Amino acid sequence: MKQWLDRVTGIVTMYKLVIVALAGIGVVALVLSLFGIGTYSPLALLASAAVSIVATCSTSVLIARIMRVKPHLDSAMITALLIFFIMAPTLDPLGLVGIAIAGLIANISKYLIAVRGRHVLNPAAVGVFVVALIAYTGFLGFGFAVWWLGSSTYLIPVVIGAFLVLYRTQRLTIAAIFVALTTVGTVLYFLTVGETALSALQYVFLSSPVLFFAGFMFSEPLTLPPRRWQQIVEAVVVALLFSVPFSFGPISRTPQLALLVGNLIGFAFGQRRGIRLTYLGKTQLGPTTWELSFQPHRPVRFVPGQYMELTIPHRKADFRGSRRYFSISSAPAVDAPITFAITTPSKSSSFKQALLDLEPGAAVTGTGVGGDFALPTDVTEPLLLVAGGIGITPFASQLAHATERGEKRDVVVLYSTSSPGPLPYGDLLAKSGARVVLYAPEAPATLPPGWEYAGAGRVTGERVASAVPDAGKRRAFVSGPPALVNDLRRALRSQGAKRVHSDYFSGY
Repeated sequence: MKQWLDRVTGIVTMYKLVIVALAGIGVVALVLSLFGIGTYSPLALLASAAVSIVATCSTSVLIARIMRVKPHLDSAMITALLIFFIMAPTLDPLGLVGIAIAGLIANISKYLIAVRGRHVLNPAAVGVFVVALIAYTGFLGFGFAVWWLGSSTYLIPVVIGAFLVLYRTQRLTIAAIFVALTTVGTVLYFLTVGETALSALQYVFLSSPVLFFAGFMFSEPLTLPPRRWQQIVEAVVVALLFSVPFSFGPISRTPQLALLVGNLIGFAFGQRRGIRLTYLGKTQLGPTTWELSFQPHRPVRFVPGQYMELTIPHRKADFRGSRRYFSISSAPAVDAPITFAITTPSKSSSFKQALLDLEPGAAVTGTGVGGDFALPTDVTEPLLLVAGGIGITPFASQLAHATERGEKRDVVVLYSTSSPGPLPYGDLLAKSGARVVLYAPEAPATLPPGWEYAGAGRVTGERVASAVPDAGKRRAFVSGPPALVNDLRRALRSQGAKRVHSDYFSGY
C-alpha cells in the first residue's frame, strides 16, 4: 500500500497534487449540492469558484508583470481554491466582489509582505483576514469567512484529500500533532463552559475546519519552520489560538488569524530571506549523475542532510512544474558554493533538462531550506547509513561536514548503485574514513581501505544483517527510492533498530 501511495502521489509535483485534491473536493461538493445536500446551491458554488479562480489568477499574472517576474500559476490556483473554500459561496454581487478582493489582496501580499523575496504569510489567509476586517467596519457589506468545508457533509473527501497531500509532503506527523492539540484545547474549553467532552469531539471533527486547515494550510511547507521541534512549537501556539475563543474589537478567534500568527513563528525560525543563487557550472560524477554548483548571494543556513527547493522558470514546462526539492550535497560553509546532485534518466523532466541547460552566471532562486534528516549531535553514537543511488546526496553533505570538523564517528555506509563506472562521491566517502559496503553491477578495480564489494543488486534486509551484524545497535539513516526506504525501514526495525530515519525521493 505504501509503495502504491508513493507511486501515485509522486507522479506529479506537490503543487499539482494540492490542486487536484482541492479540485476533487470542489467537484464532490458540487455533486452533493445538485442532490440538495449541503448549504449552498450549485450556482453559488460555480459562481464563487469562477470568480475566485479568475480574479486570483489574473491578478497574479498582472502583478507579476508589474514586478517583472514570472507568475507561478500553480500557486495562484491553490490560493484561489483555498479562498473559495473559506469564504461563503454566494450569488450576491457584493459577496462575489469580496471573494475577488480577497484574491487580489492575497497576491499583493506575496510581494508586499515579503522579506528579500520570501513571502512571510499564507496568501489565502491574508486575503480572507483583510476582507473580514473590511466587512467588520461596515464599509462594504461583503466578505464572510465561514470555512464551509468544516462540516460532516464533506468529511470524507476532505480527509482523503488532506491525507494524500500530507503523505506527499511528509507532514502527517506534524498535522496529527496539531489536530491532537486542537482537540485537547477544545475539550478543555468545552468542559469549562459546562459542555461535555463528547460535544467537543463532535464539534472538532464534524463542525470545525480543523482537518481541512491541517491538511491544506497549516502544513504549507513555505511557511513552516525547517525543523520538527520548531514545527511543534508553532503547532502548540496555533492550536491554542484555533481552539480557545477570544475577542479584542475586530480581532477575534478565527482560523486565519491563528495561521497568520503561526506563519510569523515559522518565519522567525526559518530562513528570513529569499535565497538567490548564481549558477557556477556542473560536474559529471557518473554515467547519469551530475553535481551542480551554485554561489549564494548571502550565506544560507542549513544543517547537513537538509534540502532546498529550487525554482527554474522555463518554457514548455511539463506537468511536474518549475519547482523541485533537492538534498544539499555540500557541507555548510560561509561564502562557499552550495551543490546538489541529480540523476538523468533516458527521459528527463523538463525541469531537469532546464537545470542541465543552465549557463554559468544564470540566476536561480530557492524558496527555503528544511528537513530533519540530520545526524545526531552525539558523535559517539554508532551510525548506519544506507544509500540507494542518488540517495547518497544527503550523506555526502553529512560526511563532508564531519570530516571538516574532525569528528571521529563510528559510521558504516551501505551504498547501492545500478550504474557501472565511477562511484558518485566515492572520494569523499574514502576521505571520511567510514566503512563502506558497496553493491554495484561490477567490482571496482581497487577498493579504498575499509571498503568491501558485496555484489550486484539492491540492499535488502538480509544483506544488511549479513554485512552489519550490529545494525540493531546503530542509529540508522536510509535514503533513496521509496521502495528501498520502505523495505529497509521495516527490516531494520525487525532487527532491533530503535531509531530509523528516512529520506526518500518520491517523484524526484
